[in-house]
Amino acid sequence: MSRLRQSCIGMGLAAAILAAWLCLHIAGIFFFRPAEAPIAALLLVAIQTWLSVGLYIVAHDAMHGSLCPARRDLGDAVGTLALALYACFSFRRLLPKHHAHHRNPGSADDPDFAPASPSRAAAWYGRFLATYVSRREVLLMLARVGIYLLLGAQLENIVLFFALPGILSSIQLFYFGTFLPHRHQSGYQGSRFPDRHRSRSNDYGYLMSLLTCFHFGYHHEHHLEPGMPWWRLPALRRR
Repeated sequence: MSRLRQSCIGMGLAAAILAAWLCLHIAGIFFFRPAEAPIAALLLVAIQTWLSVGLYIVAHDAMHGSLCPARRDLGDAVGTLALALYACFSFRRLLPKHHAHHRNPGSADDPDFAPASPSRAAAWYGRFLATYVSRREVLLMLARVGIYLLLGAQLENIVLFFALPGILSSIQLFYFGTFLPHRHQSGYQGSRFPDRHRSRSNDYGYLMSLLTCFHFGYHHEHHLEPGMPWWRLPALRRR
Protein backbone atom coordinates (compact mmCIF):
# COMPACT_ATOMS: atom_id res chain seq x y z
CA MET A 1 0.00 0.00 0.00
CA SER A 2 1.34 3.45 -0.89
CA ARG A 3 2.19 5.95 1.82
CA LEU A 4 -0.39 8.38 0.42
CA ARG A 5 -3.21 5.86 0.47
CA GLN A 6 -2.35 4.69 3.98
CA SER A 7 -2.24 8.31 5.11
CA CYS A 8 -5.65 9.10 3.61
CA ILE A 9 -7.30 6.04 5.16
CA GLY A 10 -5.58 6.48 8.51
CA MET A 11 -6.40 10.18 8.78
CA GLY A 12 -9.98 9.55 7.66
CA LEU A 13 -10.50 6.92 10.36
CA ALA A 14 -8.79 9.14 12.93
CA ALA A 15 -11.06 12.06 11.99
CA ALA A 16 -14.12 9.84 12.39
CA ILE A 17 -13.01 8.61 15.83
CA LEU A 18 -12.11 12.09 17.07
CA ALA A 19 -15.31 13.66 15.70
CA ALA A 20 -17.54 10.93 17.17
CA TRP A 21 -15.81 11.14 20.55
CA LEU A 22 -16.00 14.94 20.66
CA CYS A 23 -19.67 15.12 19.62
CA LEU A 24 -20.76 12.53 22.18
CA HIS A 25 -18.49 14.07 24.81
CA ILE A 26 -20.06 17.52 24.43
CA ALA A 27 -23.58 16.11 24.21
CA GLY A 28 -23.10 13.93 27.27
CA ILE A 29 -21.52 16.55 29.49
CA PHE A 30 -23.60 19.58 28.59
CA PHE A 31 -26.95 18.39 27.23
CA PHE A 32 -27.77 14.85 28.36
CA ARG A 33 -30.10 14.20 31.31
CA PRO A 34 -29.10 10.81 32.74
CA ALA A 35 -32.04 10.54 35.13
CA GLU A 36 -34.50 10.84 32.24
CA ALA A 37 -32.91 8.08 30.15
CA PRO A 38 -30.77 5.75 32.29
CA ILE A 39 -30.49 3.00 29.64
CA ALA A 40 -29.36 5.51 27.04
CA ALA A 41 -26.87 6.89 29.57
CA LEU A 42 -25.31 3.45 30.06
CA LEU A 43 -25.10 2.99 26.29
CA LEU A 44 -23.43 6.37 25.93
CA VAL A 45 -20.87 5.46 28.61
CA ALA A 46 -20.09 2.21 26.76
CA ILE A 47 -19.67 3.97 23.40
CA GLN A 48 -17.54 6.72 24.93
CA THR A 49 -15.34 4.11 26.60
CA TRP A 50 -14.73 2.39 23.27
CA LEU A 51 -14.09 5.68 21.47
CA SER A 52 -11.66 6.69 24.23
CA VAL A 53 -9.72 3.51 23.50
CA GLY A 54 -9.79 4.65 19.89
CA LEU A 55 -8.27 8.01 20.80
CA TYR A 56 -5.28 6.29 22.33
CA ILE A 57 -4.90 3.92 19.37
CA VAL A 58 -4.87 6.91 17.00
CA ALA A 59 -2.08 8.47 19.07
CA HIS A 60 -0.28 5.13 19.21
CA ASP A 61 -0.21 4.90 15.41
CA ALA A 62 1.14 8.45 15.31
CA MET A 63 3.97 7.38 17.63
CA HIS A 64 5.00 4.79 15.06
CA GLY A 65 4.59 7.13 12.10
CA SER A 66 1.88 4.90 10.63
CA LEU A 67 -1.03 7.30 11.09
CA CYS A 68 0.07 9.61 8.29
CA PRO A 69 3.33 8.35 6.78
CA ALA A 70 3.11 10.91 3.97
CA ARG A 71 3.19 13.75 6.54
CA ARG A 72 4.70 12.64 9.84
CA ASP A 73 4.29 16.12 11.35
CA LEU A 74 0.56 16.07 10.61
CA GLY A 75 0.21 12.63 12.14
CA ASP A 76 2.06 13.78 15.26
CA ALA A 77 -0.28 16.78 15.56
CA VAL A 78 -3.36 14.55 15.40
CA GLY A 79 -1.80 12.15 17.91
CA THR A 80 -1.08 15.07 20.25
CA LEU A 81 -4.71 16.20 20.00
CA ALA A 82 -6.05 12.68 20.59
CA LEU A 83 -4.01 12.24 23.79
CA ALA A 84 -4.97 15.70 25.04
CA LEU A 85 -8.66 14.95 24.55
CA TYR A 86 -8.32 11.52 26.11
CA ALA A 87 -6.70 12.42 29.43
CA CYS A 88 -4.45 15.48 28.97
CA PHE A 89 -1.48 13.22 28.23
CA SER A 90 1.63 14.62 26.57
CA PHE A 91 2.49 13.01 23.23
CA ARG A 92 6.16 13.97 23.61
CA ARG A 93 6.39 12.43 27.07
CA LEU A 94 4.70 9.18 26.08
CA LEU A 95 6.64 8.75 22.84
CA PRO A 96 10.02 7.72 24.36
CA LYS A 97 8.29 5.42 26.87
CA HIS A 98 6.44 3.60 24.15
CA HIS A 99 9.54 3.12 22.06
CA ALA A 100 11.36 1.87 25.17
CA HIS A 101 8.60 -0.73 25.45
CA HIS A 102 9.31 -1.90 21.90
CA ARG A 103 13.07 -2.04 22.49
CA ASN A 104 12.76 -4.09 25.69
CA PRO A 105 9.34 -5.80 25.72
CA GLY A 106 8.50 -7.81 28.83
CA SER A 107 11.75 -6.97 30.61
CA ALA A 108 12.77 -4.87 33.61
CA ASP A 109 13.62 -2.05 31.17
CA ASP A 110 10.10 -2.04 29.72
CA PRO A 111 8.05 0.84 31.24
CA ASP A 112 4.84 -1.06 30.38
CA PHE A 113 5.91 -4.22 32.20
CA ALA A 114 5.70 -5.13 35.90
CA PRO A 115 8.59 -7.51 36.68
CA ALA A 116 7.45 -7.87 40.30
CA SER A 117 3.97 -9.01 39.27
CA PRO A 118 4.15 -10.38 35.70
CA SER A 119 0.99 -12.47 36.03
CA ARG A 120 -1.11 -10.35 38.44
CA ALA A 121 -3.38 -7.94 36.59
CA ALA A 122 -4.35 -5.67 39.51
CA ALA A 123 -0.78 -5.02 40.69
CA TRP A 124 0.43 -4.55 37.13
CA TYR A 125 -2.39 -2.08 36.41
CA GLY A 126 -1.39 -0.06 39.48
CA ARG A 127 2.17 0.21 38.17
CA PHE A 128 0.79 1.05 34.73
CA LEU A 129 -1.14 4.00 36.16
CA ALA A 130 1.81 5.18 38.24
CA THR A 131 3.98 5.17 35.10
CA TYR A 132 1.66 7.22 32.92
CA VAL A 133 -0.43 9.39 35.27
CA SER A 134 1.65 12.10 36.93
CA ARG A 135 0.87 15.29 38.82
CA ARG A 136 0.76 17.10 35.48
CA GLU A 137 -2.15 15.00 34.19
CA VAL A 138 -4.04 15.26 37.49
CA LEU A 139 -3.76 19.05 37.60
CA LEU A 140 -4.73 19.47 33.96
CA MET A 141 -7.74 17.19 34.38
CA LEU A 142 -8.87 19.11 37.46
CA ALA A 143 -8.54 22.36 35.52
CA ARG A 144 -10.56 20.86 32.69
CA VAL A 145 -13.31 19.78 35.06
CA GLY A 146 -13.32 23.28 36.54
CA ILE A 147 -13.82 24.78 33.08
CA TYR A 148 -16.68 22.38 32.39
CA LEU A 149 -18.36 23.41 35.65
CA LEU A 150 -17.93 27.09 34.85
CA LEU A 151 -19.55 26.47 31.47
CA GLY A 152 -22.61 25.02 33.19
CA ALA A 153 -21.99 21.28 33.18
CA GLN A 154 -23.36 19.15 36.00
CA LEU A 155 -20.85 17.21 38.09
CA GLU A 156 -22.90 14.03 37.59
CA ASN A 157 -22.53 14.37 33.81
CA ILE A 158 -18.79 14.97 34.07
CA VAL A 159 -18.37 11.83 36.16
CA LEU A 160 -20.57 9.70 33.92
CA PHE A 161 -19.46 10.84 30.49
CA PHE A 162 -15.85 11.89 31.06
CA ALA A 163 -14.32 10.37 34.20
CA LEU A 164 -16.00 6.95 33.98
CA PRO A 165 -15.23 6.31 30.27
CA GLY A 166 -11.67 7.45 30.89
CA ILE A 167 -11.16 4.99 33.75
CA LEU A 168 -12.91 2.11 31.98
CA SER A 169 -10.98 2.69 28.75
CA SER A 170 -7.66 2.69 30.64
CA ILE A 171 -8.59 -0.72 32.08
CA GLN A 172 -9.64 -1.94 28.64
CA LEU A 173 -6.42 -0.72 27.02
CA PHE A 174 -4.30 -2.21 29.77
CA TYR A 175 -6.02 -5.57 29.88
CA PHE A 176 -6.36 -6.30 26.16
CA GLY A 177 -3.39 -4.29 24.88
CA THR A 178 -0.75 -4.84 27.57
CA PHE A 179 -1.57 -7.48 30.16
CA LEU A 180 -2.94 -10.29 28.01
CA PRO A 181 -0.24 -9.95 25.31
CA HIS A 182 2.71 -9.68 27.71
CA ARG A 183 1.65 -11.50 30.88
CA HIS A 184 3.73 -14.37 32.18
CA GLN A 185 1.85 -17.61 32.62
CA SER A 186 3.90 -19.07 35.47
CA GLY A 187 6.26 -16.58 36.99
CA TYR A 188 8.81 -14.12 35.66
CA GLN A 189 11.14 -16.69 34.07
CA GLY A 190 8.60 -19.40 33.36
CA SER A 191 6.64 -18.05 30.40
CA ARG A 192 7.04 -19.07 26.80
CA PHE A 193 6.72 -16.54 24.01
CA PRO A 194 7.14 -17.04 20.25
CA ASP A 195 10.29 -14.92 20.07
CA ARG A 196 12.29 -12.08 21.60
CA HIS A 197 9.29 -9.72 21.40
CA ARG A 198 7.78 -11.51 24.42
CA SER A 199 4.26 -10.94 23.17
CA ARG A 200 1.32 -13.03 22.03
CA SER A 201 -1.88 -12.36 20.13
CA ASN A 202 -5.46 -13.21 21.00
CA ASP A 203 -7.63 -15.46 18.84
CA TYR A 204 -10.62 -13.12 18.60
CA GLY A 205 -12.49 -12.68 15.35
CA TYR A 206 -12.58 -9.38 13.52
CA LEU A 207 -15.53 -7.82 15.36
CA MET A 208 -14.46 -8.86 18.85
CA SER A 209 -10.91 -7.73 18.11
CA LEU A 210 -12.21 -4.33 17.00
CA LEU A 211 -14.49 -3.92 20.00
CA THR A 212 -11.94 -4.95 22.61
CA CYS A 213 -8.96 -2.88 21.52
CA PHE A 214 -9.10 -1.75 17.87
CA HIS A 215 -7.20 -4.90 16.84
CA PHE A 216 -4.36 -4.06 19.21
CA GLY A 217 -4.88 -7.51 20.72
CA TYR A 218 -3.11 -8.83 17.60
CA HIS A 219 -0.09 -7.80 19.55
CA HIS A 220 2.60 -10.13 18.33
CA GLU A 221 1.91 -8.95 14.79
CA HIS A 222 2.19 -5.38 16.01
CA HIS A 223 5.60 -6.05 17.54
CA LEU A 224 6.75 -7.79 14.39
CA GLU A 225 5.70 -4.81 12.26
CA PRO A 226 5.19 -1.78 14.52
CA GLY A 227 4.77 0.47 11.48
CA MET A 228 1.53 -1.28 10.53
CA PRO A 229 -1.56 0.82 11.44
CA TRP A 230 -4.28 -0.70 13.61
CA TRP A 231 -6.74 -1.20 10.77
CA ARG A 232 -4.25 -3.34 8.78
CA LEU A 233 -3.41 -5.72 11.64
CA PRO A 234 -6.20 -8.26 10.86
CA ALA A 235 -4.84 -8.73 7.32
CA LEU A 236 -1.33 -9.09 8.70
CA ARG A 237 -2.51 -11.72 11.18
CA ARG A 238 -4.25 -13.69 8.40
CA ARG A 239 -0.98 -13.75 6.45
